[in-house]
Amino acid sequence: MKVKLLPEKCIACGLCQTYSPVFDYDDDGIVLFSDSSELEKTFPDDTDILLASKSCPTKAIIAD
Repeated sequence: MKVKLLPEKCIACGLCQTYSPVFDYDDDGIVLFSDSSELEKTFPDDTDILLASKSCPTKAIIAD
């Protein structure tokens, strides 16, 4: 599954990190990957990542 982050859309609500530990936040609360500064990564299919993406109120996480 390819996951893309759109930090400019993030409102720092915190939902994604509650669903999956692959997400973290910068000092301003904006989404990033917990182990990388990349904005796009590939992961094995994971229901928690998919749920985090679908739950993002601003669609700052895109998983396909």
